[in-house]
Amino acid sequence: MINFLLCAVKYLVEMAVLLGVGLLGAFVGIKLRKHKDAKTAAMQKDTTEE
Repeated sequence: MINFLLCAVKYLVEMAVLLGVGLLGAFVGIKLRKHKDAKTAAMQKDTTEE
């Protein structure tokens, strides 16, 4: 019984870590994409003003 509980807790901790890494990657990706889109929009604005 104890072995089963330890295995289940280990599995839950591992899944929580993987979920955290996945969410962190998603947030970083969104932030980088917004930064790139803003930079591209600024460059297009500069070229249309010339």
